[in-house]
Amino acid sequence: MDQIQQFLPFVLIFVVMYFFMIRPQMQKAKKEKKFAEELKKGDRVVTKSGLHGKVFDFSEKNNAVIIETGSGKLTYDKSAISLEMSQKLNAPPAEVKK
Repeated sequence: MDQIQQFLPFVLIFVVMYFFMIRPQMQKAKKEKKFAEELKKGDRVVTKSGLHGKVFDFSEKNNAVIIETGSGKLTYDKSAISLEMSQKLNAPPAEVKK
C-alpha cells in the first residue's frame, strides 16, 4: 500500500500530461493528415508560409501538390499546407451586425 502511494503522484502527472498535451496533439495530427488526403483539384489553400493559391494537380511520386498562384505554378509538400488557414480562407463570410 505504501509503494502505491509513492507512485501515485507520478501516475497522476502522466495522466494529466496525456489528456492536456499528448492526446490533443495526436488529434490535431490526425485532422491534418485527413485534410491533406482529402485535397482535390480546385481547392483554395494557404501554405504554412502564407502562400495563397488553388490546387492545380498532385504529384503522387513526391507526395506533393502543385499550387497555382497569380505568378505561376509551385510545387509544395502536402504537409506544407495549413489546415487552419485554409479553413479560414474557405469559411463563409461572417454576417455584419447592424
